[in-house]
Amino acid sequence: MAYKSFEDLEVWKKACRIAVRIYEILKNCREYGLKDQMTRAAVSVASNIAEGAERDSVREFIRFLNIAKGSAAELRTQFYIAFKIGIISGAEKDELVQEIKTVSSMLQGLIRQQKGKVNP
Repeated sequence: MAYKSFEDLEVWKKACRIAVRIYEILKNCREYGLKDQMTRAAVSVASNIAEGAERDSVREFIRFLNIAKGSAAELRTQFYIAFKIGIISGAEKDELVQEIKTVSSMLQGLIRQQKGKVNP
């Protein structure tokens, strides 16, 4: 998919929605360490997509997409931990895990697409 700006990327939009959702869910959370880690990881996914897209290199874009994918895995792990210690409900965990898995899959697809530009 051709795009003019990172704001056009569906994966970026979805990652932003997840970050906002995390902030909403954790608004009153007093487990500050995990809350901080989760919000940072969520923001990192969308931010790395944006930063990579604005780089003037396909290879750099791919590198930042991989970083975003790593942050998504970190966030998924944190959803499981947050559930186990009672910060989020099972329904929230299931919803968020599915959403972030979708983002990871979309990132992998975008990485494959970008690699095709480097190695046609």
